[in-house]
Amino acid sequence: MKHYTIPVFIPELACPFQCAFCNQQKISGRLHVPVKAEIVRTFDEYLRSFKIKKRHVEVGFFGGTFTGIPLTEQEKYLQLVQPYLENGNIQGIRISTRPDYINDEVLELLKKYHVSTIELGAQSLDDEVLKAAHRGHTAMQVEKSSRKIRSAGFELGLQMMIGLPEDKIEKSLATARKIIELGASNTRIYPVLVIKGTAMHRWYMHHQYKPLTLYEAVYQSKQLLLLFEKSGVKVIRLGLHPSEGLLHGSELVAGPFHPSFRELVLTEIWGDIFKPLMKSKQNVQLNLHVPLSEINYAIGHRAKNKRLLLKHFVQVRFVANATLQVRQYVAENLVLTSPPYFPV
Repeated sequence: MKHYTIPVFIPELACPFQCAFCNQQKISGRLHVPVKAEIVRTFDEYLRSFKIKKRHVEVGFFGGTFTGIPLTEQEKYLQLVQPYLENGNIQGIRISTRPDYINDEVLELLKKYHVSTIELGAQSLDDEVLKAAHRGHTAMQVEKSSRKIRSAGFELGLQMMIGLPEDKIEKSLATARKIIELGASNTRIYPVLVIKGTAMHRWYMHHQYKPLTLYEAVYQSKQLLLLFEKSGVKVIRLGLHPSEGLLHGSELVAGPFHPSFRELVLTEIWGDIFKPLMKSKQNVQLNLHVPLSEINYAIGHRAKNKRLLLKHFVQVRFVANATLQVRQYVAENLVLTSPPYFPV
């Protein structure tokens, strides 16, 4: 079944916190609060664009701290989705918020309007890292809110960041293990970027903060992704969304941003899988059968894995195989009767 999310961005303009990585003033000045007609139009436009009939569609209220806006405003937004839930065109609602903005009254309202998933921006479950990032909440608050959400019957999502001040790979792995322990069904992994006008921007300019390199971010994300997959936690995003400001560099100062970050991570995972094939050079053609959904990652970003394999085999051919799952592969070595002909 194909999964679709209809994103609706609801910025909380009065956020009282100033996280070290966030420029709330700049975000508040750029994002507007959508009106009812605009949101309904968004629903209808997205639904018309979905081609696959066997699908699960949910509305995602993103862009800020949804439960930080007044309850009456939350209710107005949630009411807009109800007719679509009733006629079956939409099957669920997802909201994102802060761990310290969860209480019984909020959960009761979300339950009333059939919210299915609550994502918390945990960012880290290490108090030293949270304090250094000026996050404004503790790891214990993340744990308490997570348990409260799960007890109320919601699906739990826990977002994390890597490369925060005072963070290191061991702490990030510990955060991932805690996310698994708390029963999250899904997560997002965001390498920290230095954005204009943030505290981290000032620290970076004064050599008080050093962001991860792209290599480091990919290497850490690879370990985290494999850990989550092994525990059945779905990683629904790797890397920040390539917005206009980031793509053109108007807001991005430094950090491991790449528009195809997930592809880089999966390329490295497949590269590790293929390492046993690279132990010797052979005058053979290699046919690699890989899952259809993974063939681009198996070939690699800019054909990285194929180019590496060509150092060990005369020819390399990737074949999409619908019977293979996850990261299974079948290697066929076909001995060439004569050297391949390469026209000049």
